[in-house]
Amino acid sequence: MKGLFAAALVLTGSVAGVLASAPEASLRPVGRAGTDARNPVSLAQTVASADAAQAGVGQTASSQGVVILSSAEAPGLGQSLRPEVRSQGIVQKAMAKRKQRRKGAVCGDLDIQGEDVGRVPGKLNGCGVSNAVRVRSVAGVSLSQGSVMDCGTAKALKAWIVNGARPAIGSKGGGLARLKVAAHYACRTRNNKTGAKISEHGKGRAIDISGFTLNDGSTITVLKGWRTRGQSKALRQMHRAACGPFGTVLGPEADRYHQDHFHFDTARYRSGPYCR
Repeated sequence: MKGLFAAALVLTGSVAGVLASAPEASLRPVGRAGTDARNPVSLAQTVASADAAQAGVGQTASSQGVVILSSAEAPGLGQSLRPEVRSQGIVQKAMAKRKQRRKGAVCGDLDIQGEDVGRVPGKLNGCGVSNAVRVRSVAGVSLSQGSVMDCGTAKALKAWIVNGARPAIGSKGGGLARLKVAAHYACRTRNNKTGAKISEHGKGRAIDISGFTLNDGSTITVLKGWRTRGQSKALRQMHRAACGPFGTVLGPEADRYHQDHFHFDTARYRSGPYCR
């Protein structure tokens, strides 16, 4: 009995010690400014508490009864602050830019910017475009000159830029910024040969690309880069990626007429794309 009584006294003493050291009331977590009218904490006080915690300050009671914990004790402190509301000026600029983008969209695609041209008559039999557009930029990549084509060709150009040209360039030079257009719509025969068939350029279904400008201002040309270490890989990757979106893909290894540019057109063949 004496042993049990002694144990009880020890247990009672331990509980009393714990209760004596415990705070009279549990501490409230630091809240966002203005979220609790009964315990208002200003944004400045919250930020000051966070700064003090990041500086390694130990537990210190502020004049408002807010407890500041060290970063080790409260690693998430100061990370729940509300983001600043965007100014009306920024919102208006964003809306104006989007409105302008919608206004400049052609072929029913916001990524294809330009203007509608309509019917383009041809001087030679077989030339001309029924519903032409003049494209200035595609998927954020500008063209060196407004290029006339039909919407099928414009959409094929977008597919190639997004899935071929841009990935091939990657982050080199800050990424792809501009295409150097060597030719677009032109009423002529193939390779300007007398008596030859009308070129796809004469039907608004072709575009020739001779070079690429990167965001840092550097350039890659088909003529110099095709066989140059450091540029050849990207150019050959672009050439391969065009085979599919376009029906005809010609490059420096196709013939002597394409040593300095890629020729892309949307002509279709029963046997599939013709790529050289």
